[in-house]
Amino acid sequence: MQVYLVGGAVRDELLGLPVRERDWVVVGAAPAELERAGYRSVGREFPVFLHPQTQEEYALARLERKVAPGYHGFVTEFSPAVTLEEDLQRRDLTINAMARDGAGRLIDPYGGRADLAARLLRHVSPAFTEDPVRILRVARFAARFAPLGFSVAPQTLELMHAMVRSGEANALVSERVWRELERALATDYPERALQVLCDCEALAVLLPELARAADLPAALDTLHRATAITTVQGQPDTAARWAALLEGLPPTAVVALCERLRVPAEHRDLAMLAARMYEWLRAEGRGSAQLVSEPEALLQLLEHADAWRRPERFGRWLEVWCARASAESHALAAVDQFAARLAAAQQATAAVHLDATELAARRGPEIAALLQERRLAVLRAL
Repeated sequence: MQVYLVGGAVRDELLGLPVRERDWVVVGAAPAELERAGYRSVGREFPVFLHPQTQEEYALARLERKVAPGYHGFVTEFSPAVTLEEDLQRRDLTINAMARDGAGRLIDPYGGRADLAARLLRHVSPAFTEDPVRILRVARFAARFAPLGFSVAPQTLELMHAMVRSGEANALVSERVWRELERALATDYPERALQVLCDCEALAVLLPELARAADLPAALDTLHRATAITTVQGQPDTAARWAALLEGLPPTAVVALCERLRVPAEHRDLAMLAARMYEWLRAEGRGSAQLVSEPEALLQLLEHADAWRRPERFGRWLEVWCARASAESHALAAVDQFAARLAAAQQATAAVHLDATELAARRGPEIAALLQERRLAVLRAL
């Protein structure tokens, strides 16, 4: 039995990046041997085991054979006779098809190290086309490694094109599409993933509402700008980035897209608010300077944005708005002024309350009118 460190851990170590997790391949062994050694079986479709101490994953070397469309259409074959090179050959990209043996020696049968140096995302073999998830994975790796200058090899992009044209991309299920998209949104250059999907024509299949956008480059630019300012407790705010990407779409298109991909409620709600506010602001025809100077308009905006009932969501929408506005405006100081004005207005008006006596003396519409009157007075005094 021989054990090899494989995949992302080898790749990231060669790139000088932190190794987040380690995966292992076991060659020349049967499941019973690992079970006798205390490993716990967790694989459903093929033998994967957890190490009794480290809980890291150890998979038996395996082969895969395509028998039906989609990424579930595989038969997995494993036996002690499967070699490391055969196991590595079934992987998606050359940079993910390297291994290290117990002595630390690099095993690189498909040129992964050279592609790291060339900053290329290149497929290992023509079998790449058998799994449509690889379209999403390449897009995600393009986003993750964009700061290092990686690009998709032309031959690999052509294979991705072929997969789309053959209908293979249509077999992707919503949950997997969203999972890969969300991981791309968490990178520093998520717009790069969307551009790769556009380049191979997969965007029109997976996110047709976005592909049909009147100004897709503007949407990607807004996403890029939002990436720099949208974080929650130091972590990437993927909900705000999703909202920034979809902000310019009609609200009905946002609903359709989020429902089809089964997007989490947090992401869906913020994207819906951003789309509604974008549409409302355009319909009102007011610029940011007018909204800052007109208390009545400012009050309408706060009401439309549900700023008092959902203040945290309002703050995140404001970040999304700033990303769009900074892309459209040369006067960044005015954008900052507007954002500060809105934040101050929300805080000041949120503090307006009626006492018990005032509430007891009025009915619903009268209460709402008095609250509006007092909030407006607060805004006029700002």
